[in-house]
Amino acid sequence: MNLTPSYGHPVIPPSEYPKRWVATQKLMEEKGYDLVLTYSDDRATAGAAHARYLAGFQPHFEPVSIAILPEGDPHMLTGPESEDYARLVSQLKQIHVLREFTHPDEDYPYTVIRGLREILGGLTDVSRIRRVGIGGVDAMGEKTLTALRRALPYAEWVDAEAELSLLRAVKTPAEIAVIKYAYAIAEKGMEAAISTVKLGVSERAVAAEAEYAMRKAGSEGMGIDTIVASGPNTRPILARTTPRKVGRDDLILITLAPRYEGYHGAIARPVLVGEPGEKIKKAAEAAYHAQSTCYRALRPEIQGRLVEAEGRRVMTEAGLGENFLYSGLHSVGVVEFEPPIFGPGSTSVLEENMVISVDIPVFNAPWGGLRVEDGYLITKNGCEKLNKTPFSQP
Repeated sequence: MNLTPSYGHPVIPPSEYPKRWVATQKLMEEKGYDLVLTYSDDRATAGAAHARYLAGFQPHFEPVSIAILPEGDPHMLTGPESEDYARLVSQLKQIHVLREFTHPDEDYPYTVIRGLREILGGLTDVSRIRRVGIGGVDAMGEKTLTALRRALPYAEWVDAEAELSLLRAVKTPAEIAVIKYAYAIAEKGMEAAISTVKLGVSERAVAAEAEYAMRKAGSEGMGIDTIVASGPNTRPILARTTPRKVGRDDLILITLAPRYEGYHGAIARPVLVGEPGEKIKKAAEAAYHAQSTCYRALRPEIQGRLVEAEGRRVMTEAGLGENFLYSGLHSVGVVEFEPPIFGPGSTSVLEENMVISVDIPVFNAPWGGLRVEDGYLITKNGCEKLNKTPFSQP
C-alpha cells in the first residue's frame, strides 16, 4: 500500500474509497435504504465529513451532496462553481450540478443545471426510491432540505447520520498513518504556542505562531478554531482568541486541532505563567493524573464509559467532579469530535484501530478552567499514545 507520495507525507490512497462505497451499500441493504444522500459544506467543525470520507473532497464555498444507490459508484452533486474543482480533485467521476444548490440571483449560462429528481431519473427508476437515508441533515438548511424532499415526495426520509458515522469508527492502516501525521502537526503547533507564551503577549499572537507552525508542517486548516484563552477567558468550555495580553500569574489554555488530509489531531494543555495559585496548580496536576489513569485503562473490548469513569473518579477525588462538564472520551477522524462518544450514558465498546481522544475538562471554576487532551490508537493489547507533549510546561 502506497501511503507516501512524492512530497513525503502520508495520504489516503484512491483504492480506499471504493471500499467505503461498498460498506455504505451494505448498510443500505441492512437498513432498507433505496438511496443514501449525504450533505457536506465548508464549516470547519464537521461540515466536510461525508464528502471527505466518501470522495476525498473538501467543499469550498458551496455545499456538496453525494448520492449512493444500491449498485454502482456514487455520484457527486455540487453547486455550479464547484463542478470543475470537483472534477479535478474528487475521487468520484460522476459530477452533476444540482439546482437545489444554486443561488436564485446568480446566473450560469454555460452550465448544465438539473434538479435532484431529474438527475436521479437518469440513474434509476425514481418511483422505486421509497426510503432515503440522509447524512448531515443537522447541517442542512430548512430551505435546502425541503427542496430535496420535494424531489422525492413519496419517499420516507430517515436521519442516517449516526449509522453513517459509525462506518468510520475503526480506522484502516492508511487512516492511522494520516492521523499520526496530524498529531505530529499538532505537536509542532503546541511547541510553538508554548514557546510564545510570555508576559504581555496577546492570545492571538500565541495562536498565530501555533497555526503558522502547523501550516508549515502540512495542516490544511483546523477542525475547531484554535483556542488560546487566558485569565478569565479560560472559564467557559469554549473560547475564541482575543487581543487580551497574558498577565502576571496567568493561566493560559491552549487547544489545537489541526486537520490534515481531512483527518485530525487534538492536543490541549494548560500553561502557567508565574504563580497563578495553588488551586490552579492542583487542578492541572489532577487533570494530568486523570489523563494518565485513562491511558492505562484504554484497551479493546472494554466499554469506553468505564475508561472515562476512571478519569471522572480522579477528578471527583480532587474535588473537581462538578467541573467535568462533558464526555471525556471520543473518537477522532474526519471530525475532530465524532462518534462513537464514550460518556457515562454510552454502551459503546472500544475496538482495535479506533483512534480515541481522552479530554479531561475542568471548567466553570471560580479561578477559570483548563483542559488536558491527548490522542491514542487502540491496539490489540492496549493502546499507543499518538503525541508526546509533556504535561509539565516551562
